[in-house]
Amino acid sequence: MKTRATPLRLAPLFGLLLFTMSAACAQDAAPEAKAAALVAKMSLSEKIGQLQSGAPAIPHLGIAAYDWWSEGLHGNARNGYATVFPQAIGLAASWDTSLLQDVGTTVSTEARAKFNASGSGHDHVRYQGLTIWSPNINIFRDPRWGRGQETYGEDPYLTGQLAVHFIRGIQGDDPDHPRAIATPKHFVVHSGPEAGRHGFDVDVSPHDLADTYLPAFRAAVTQGHAGSVMCAYNALHGTPVCARGDLLTTLLRQDWGFKGYVVSDCDAIDDMTKFHYFKPDNAQSSAASIRAGTDLDCGTAYADLLSAVQKGYVTPSIIDASLTRLFAARYRLGEWGDGSYPYAGIGMDQVDSAAHQRLALQAALESIVLLKNEHNTLPLHPGTRIAVIGPNADTLETLEANYHGTARAPVTPLEGLRERFGADHIDYAQGAPVADGVPIPIPETALRTAGAAGLKGEYFDNTDFSGTPRLTRTDRRIDFDWDHVTPIDGAKTRQYAVRWTGQWLPPGPGDYTLAIHVDRCFDCKGHDPVRLFIDDKPVIVDDGDDMHMQAHLHIDDDRPHTLRLDYVHSGEDQGVRLQWLAPAQAQLVHVTTTIRRADAVVAFVGLSPDVEGEELKIEVPGFDGGDRTDIALPSAQRALLEAAAASGKPLVVVLMSGSAVAMNWAKAHADAIIAAWYPGQAGGEAVAKVLAGDYNPAGRLPVTFYASTRDLPPYVSYAMKGRTYRYFTGTPLYPFGYGLSYTHFDYTDPTLSTSELAAGNPLTVSAVVRNDGDRDGDEVVQLYLQSLDDPHAPRRALVGFQRVHLVAKTSRTVRFELDSRQLSDVDAAGLRAVEAGHYRVYIGGGQPDYSEGVSEEFRINGSEALPR
Repeated sequence: MKTRATPLRLAPLFGLLLFTMSAACAQDAAPEAKAAALVAKMSLSEKIGQLQSGAPAIPHLGIAAYDWWSEGLHGNARNGYATVFPQAIGLAASWDTSLLQDVGTTVSTEARAKFNASGSGHDHVRYQGLTIWSPNINIFRDPRWGRGQETYGEDPYLTGQLAVHFIRGIQGDDPDHPRAIATPKHFVVHSGPEAGRHGFDVDVSPHDLADTYLPAFRAAVTQGHAGSVMCAYNALHGTPVCARGDLLTTLLRQDWGFKGYVVSDCDAIDDMTKFHYFKPDNAQSSAASIRAGTDLDCGTAYADLLSAVQKGYVTPSIIDASLTRLFAARYRLGEWGDGSYPYAGIGMDQVDSAAHQRLALQAALESIVLLKNEHNTLPLHPGTRIAVIGPNADTLETLEANYHGTARAPVTPLEGLRERFGADHIDYAQGAPVADGVPIPIPETALRTAGAAGLKGEYFDNTDFSGTPRLTRTDRRIDFDWDHVTPIDGAKTRQYAVRWTGQWLPPGPGDYTLAIHVDRCFDCKGHDPVRLFIDDKPVIVDDGDDMHMQAHLHIDDDRPHTLRLDYVHSGEDQGVRLQWLAPAQAQLVHVTTTIRRADAVVAFVGLSPDVEGEELKIEVPGFDGGDRTDIALPSAQRALLEAAAASGKPLVVVLMSGSAVAMNWAKAHADAIIAAWYPGQAGGEAVAKVLAGDYNPAGRLPVTFYASTRDLPPYVSYAMKGRTYRYFTGTPLYPFGYGLSYTHFDYTDPTLSTSELAAGNPLTVSAVVRNDGDRDGDEVVQLYLQSLDDPHAPRRALVGFQRVHLVAKTSRTVRFELDSRQLSDVDAAGLRAVEAGHYRVYIGGGQPDYSEGVSEEFRINGSEALPR
């Protein structure tokens, strides 16, 4: 073992100059060669530091500090203002690969702009880098999983194709100079439960592994050419996946030809020791992981590789191989590039630019799914007076979802409807919380200052409220995301204080819970203090110790009460919300009064990132740790819908959620239903355009909406029997691929290139699609394959899709080219092949049995084994 006994001591600037000159002289060398030469100059301890996500600077080699952790799930995340697109599940509902590529391009462009602002060759801290840990392409096998919102749904083919195009957008079209590096995750077989995820062991059959859980990752690597892959927390058949060489080396690198680097999920290596009990210490867990092919540790467990080398658990050559892959990636990204690098000209003017804002609106529009429209209730007629109700009508968190950037000018549904229909045609009542026991932002109707809705906000550029406020304004509600931004334009410091004053207006007597929610930065030493005063008495005083601060008050009447909220931003916390839980009867009375003045009711119901998400601290009926125990609409919202329907006025239900919700009552009683997901910064404008008929909805469900939790297999089981549209034999509430339009499409003339196909040859399938309605619109043409001979094959499998636009009364021929993989199936041993037999293809606007379409049958003769 060789180490540098006396490292060369150079001034950081001079070292950087020498390194840059050396890199320039070797600019024609392959990144791997340059990386290997650089690694050879490092001491062992320096090498170990570079294998951890927070890689430190090595000044004498001109290497700046670089944190590999950056996020870009649906916008450049956790690093200030960015374009915030619909959550990933909403993007999937567009069924539009070109849209996903444009979104990926925007994400990496904004990441590159911020990287450039920090400067090439300079330190880049967490979330400032170009190695983006997205997309999440785990299969959304069970709607109870709280993180399913981050995925592209339940189908392997749809997920894979959307991932391929998102990755291409992230990385660009020059593999030698990627705009950023995409990291599909979590490899592999990872989709909850959140509780116990750090030590969960998945027992899955070879068939289900190859048929369901691997295909999207294969596509991401072989077609998308992802530069990185993240391995998951869980074990597979007793071995943590980050230590499985058969997955990370044999399958990923040898069989699929992966050339990039593998990073662990955060603290997954440490989990092997603490929760999987895979090895007795981190030295051995780290050695097993890097030997298997995990190059980079998100965490600090790899610090024990120094001991692992000394004890002979791993050889230095394996460490060098991983480092070479990592530094080759940094060379390709141009971390030490000069002004001539292809992306050097991307500036901060591209962050949330006008073009990106238009794309966010387009994405929100394309994601909306029309589920029901009885009696042509939608679009709403001009001049309609609308009662807007529901817990999701006016909240920021249900726009941004999780893993998000900070939206500069988000538009809630209430704001969007006021803008589109006129504020004088909109009345609003919140009506209910998302779920019993879960506080929600106090609505504008319960806050007043100087005769206007909301509170007076005084913004100080200091933390002791001294002097004259830099900014004074009226805030309709206190529901703010200020992650890595300041609400005071032009402020020279990110430390500030805000004092809100005014009146709190309880809608009626009863027991109230007032709450302050501060989005805490999870690895900070200190947090932002807050204080809430009601009638000049302190009811919540917190110096930064708790995320959820609550006070319980009994109110005997509905008179106004003075309110003051002091918030001091002295650390890195990310925003503040003033919330409540109000008496149910008082809120329903307010709803009933509001509806009396309306011609129609639009109810914004569903879930929120407060109840579904990653490892949340929540245990209320129906929810557990970020997952759900019941997929039904929470009872408080069901009561709200029943109260609205009792008015006899048209009821439009807008579901905002990150997953499927059993909307049985709404399906039976509401006049119209749309699914809007968590729609991003332009979500309110998009919903308003759809309700007004300015846009014809064409989204399709990327997941099955089941009728009941009882329809689901045990949550902890990863067996696919009874799961997703491919293996579920019951009757869904709404099927995968389902979605309506304001127009009508007809299918004719199905055509096959042959009715007798030799295994190994491609098959061309086509049909004529006609918009025979009176409105222009998009149609999502879906192609399904059914094996008529093999009882073990999926009931049906999506093998192609295209989103097409058709002017009213026009038609076009849509063609699909199916290759061997699309025509193949997987046997019990997990082997994929094209098999002889009788097959049917179906082309329509959804699945067979649930949409209008056409079908043709054909035979395959012979067989063809396919690589893994």
